[in-house]
Amino acid sequence: MARVTQVTDRSLPLPSAQARSSVLVTCLLRGAIAAGLGLGALAVLVMVLWISSPYPDSGPGGALRTAASLWLLAHGTRLVRPETLTGSPAPVGLVPLLVTALPVWLAHRAARDALMPGQEDVYETEEAPLPSGWAVFGGVTCGYLAIASATALYASAGPLPAAPLSAALHLPLAVALATAAGIWTAHGRPLGPLPARVPARVRAALLGVRTSVAARAAGAAVATLLGGGALLAAAALTWHIGGAEDAFLRLAEDWSGRFAILLLALALVPNAAVWGAAYGLGPGFAVGAGAVASPLGVTGAPALPHFPLLAAVPGGVHGAWWNWVSAGVPLVAGAVLARFTARAAVAEGWGRRETARAALLGAVLCGCALAALAALAGGPLGSEALAALGPVWWRTGGAALLWTLVVGVPGAVALRALRARGAAAPKAPRVSARSRLMGMLAWRPRRGAGPKNLPGSAPAPVDEGGDDYEPYDFLPVGGGDLWHEDGAREARWAALKEASGGLMADIPPTDAPPPAPASTPASVPAPEAAPAVEQAPAPEPGEPAPEPVRPPAPEPVRGHEPVRPSEPGAAQPKETPPAKTTDDRADQADRVDPEDSQDPKDPAGTRPRDGGE
Repeated sequence: MARVTQVTDRSLPLPSAQARSSVLVTCLLRGAIAAGLGLGALAVLVMVLWISSPYPDSGPGGALRTAASLWLLAHGTRLVRPETLTGSPAPVGLVPLLVTALPVWLAHRAARDALMPGQEDVYETEEAPLPSGWAVFGGVTCGYLAIASATALYASAGPLPAAPLSAALHLPLAVALATAAGIWTAHGRPLGPLPARVPARVRAALLGVRTSVAARAAGAAVATLLGGGALLAAAALTWHIGGAEDAFLRLAEDWSGRFAILLLALALVPNAAVWGAAYGLGPGFAVGAGAVASPLGVTGAPALPHFPLLAAVPGGVHGAWWNWVSAGVPLVAGAVLARFTARAAVAEGWGRRETARAALLGAVLCGCALAALAALAGGPLGSEALAALGPVWWRTGGAALLWTLVVGVPGAVALRALRARGAAAPKAPRVSARSRLMGMLAWRPRRGAGPKNLPGSAPAPVDEGGDDYEPYDFLPVGGGDLWHEDGAREARWAALKEASGGLMADIPPTDAPPPAPASTPASVPAPEAAPAVEQAPAPEPGEPAPEPVRPPAPEPVRGHEPVRPSEPGAAQPKETPPAKTTDDRADQADRVDPEDSQDPKDPAGTRPRDGGE
């Protein structure tokens, strides 16, 4: 019973009605706050420009309504200019993509943080668990759209009201996509599982390795196209810098107006990159109703407003060299797609068919991405002549598909074959540049360190040895004596002492070699045999008997010095003689041989002596 109680205590509690309402309110507030932050940022910027303008066209109410209209335009909503020279309203649908990034990021962050709350959130308690993904999606989206609806009603009385049908279509779509992306990010960006109602073949195709490889290759190709388009736009703007400067100075005379034009030009930089990519792909982009600018030239009658970025549009020259240089952008994009696909094909062990299928899928995804970007980057700025500006989405997407298909698929198959052949061939071990450099600089002899030949003398021959001879390349040739020099010896002892950490005692330098270690009993040489006692001749009658001649006492054995016997064959192992008395030592001192006297160079007697006879 106690175990059952413990399990029930640790189980997750069911959320109550109050907890569920708290979660929903929190998600609604998150969506409303995200919308308010984006709207407030644009309102502050517009109010600063309105205050700094010396000749404002309207009051603060008009400036705030203009900020609300720009915020709606950032979501893709088409605006309407009711006051025109012709009297008919003109649409404004060219969306600055850099301004679009702000509200999309705020909605994405609101949904992500709702599923990844911090400690300050009210529903992160034991009674209220984290909400589900559908609850967060609905709460954040509804809260955001509530603020957007109020903003659209407020902007309807301003100089740029929103088209109702466009607002009803684009606002929910943009918010829903951003919120769904935030929920997906909060769950770790998983690739599955898909709902059970999706067919098995579709699930296998979407979650397969080939699909992920194709998506990565297509992303790299799209990034290459956009980067190349940005380079083309920058080069064209640099080439026509005079016209861009003239347009910039004519549009506004005060610094606040010029600052506003500069900010608008910066917000349109991503649009210019997409336009440049469409130009490099071949279809180009529309510069008015019935006018197209492409590498083949400009067709029709362009109707472009006086704006600095539009001054970079190429002129009407057909087939110039700078027009054909732009064809390198899709070629590089196709090569990038082929490289990514071939690398994954070698890693997965695919054949030619699998590689070609992955490259084909990547080309399709790249075409779809460019078509979507082209649709977002263009739009009308008026009616009649200005009704079409920017790339046509289906032409741009079709050209991207064709280029990546023609270049990417054969290139991927060829690169896979080359990589597979290179992987099958044995490769020599690669040596890094750092290892080569260290090998070249290691153990180089100093100049003048080796022995020098005397004038007129032949160099010393070097013994090459046999076939198995391997030179010892750590020491310089002829410099082996450097190892035994006193300075090198002291340096080695100093290094050993430093490495020991104080364990080695200081050894004073001395000319005498270190004493020999104590020998074991098995290696002690035999002591010198005592010499035979000489027999004195018999005394004559009447003479006193002479004293017997005592032989000199044997010297003690020192170290491992061999003791030479006085007579051949007389060296036999013998017991150690008894200790000497005082008289024996004095008598021995009187019989010391002059050659065995004390060495003036060795007063301490530390040098070993040769065995005397």
